[in-house]
Amino acid sequence: MNAQGYEIHFAPLQGYTDWIYRNNFARFFGGADAYYTPFIRLEPGHAFRNRDLRDMNPANNSVPLLIPQILPGNADEFRELTRLVASNGYQRIDINLGCPFPLIAGKKKGAGMLPYPELVKETLSPIEEFPDIRFSVKMRLGWKNAGEAHNLLSIINNLRLDCVSLHARIGIQQYKGSPDYNSFSRFYQACEHPVFYNGDLKSTEEIHQVFHEYQRLRGVLVGRGLLSSPWMAADFYKNETKPEAERKKQVYAFHEALLNDYKNYLQGESQLLNKMKTLWDYLLPDTDRKIIKKIRKATRLSDYCQAVKQILD
Repeated sequence: MNAQGYEIHFAPLQGYTDWIYRNNFARFFGGADAYYTPFIRLEPGHAFRNRDLRDMNPANNSVPLLIPQILPGNADEFRELTRLVASNGYQRIDINLGCPFPLIAGKKKGAGMLPYPELVKETLSPIEEFPDIRFSVKMRLGWKNAGEAHNLLSIINNLRLDCVSLHARIGIQQYKGSPDYNSFSRFYQACEHPVFYNGDLKSTEEIHQVFHEYQRLRGVLVGRGLLSSPWMAADFYKNETKPEAERKKQVYAFHEALLNDYKNYLQGESQLLNKMKTLWDYLLPDTDRKIIKKIRKATRLSDYCQAVKQILD
């Protein structure tokens, strides 16, 4: 937490912010007060995915504070997922009511649950069965319209929640279009829990602006902004802007550590190459598109590394 009393949390993104990424981000950049696992869910037959178990395993994680995120579809799934997380020693759990992807939402999970108040109420009712766990909710303004989250406030306000993180878009937008600040403001003013703002924060200036606009915020939840500008949270804390040369040196060290750790974990050059390429979906978005094209077309690790050196040397 910074001197102003706000917090910056690193939002989870499926396929990007796994344990190897989080550990190295904290090591080379830091600044985030908390990190979240991508959502943990139940597979058919009530099985857990091995990658979820590995990702939240405390032995694999070295970040200052890791909060596992669960994706329940009903009260029974909520109980199973909570017991799993608690059995790994965690005392904080985030509940995903915000995933906008149709394959998830179509099952009335994530943001797809928001139009159904009774389902939300039933799914979250077991919170009282786990008094030793601090729960939070990550949600959107709605699935099809921004009134859906507002309609849930009577339920949300009566739950024992540590905080609510609200992405200022509806689900069907996914990450397109502009955040709806007016609807966010309505929810923020009526919510009786501490609120985190989430959605399109790409610079320290934008974080300052949000805190100025919504002074009762607990903090901000930042995902894609930290993937693209990983120094942003630390710069906000220190109230500084590092020179570009220093940033590139930092990113290069981070990249090399990621490459080495994934090399020790993944099977073969092809898997490693595919994983490293995803880094550039967001990182340094102002990079010359011709070099990014070289990275995406690389079929050998040596070609990939040569292209990366053009950016970071």
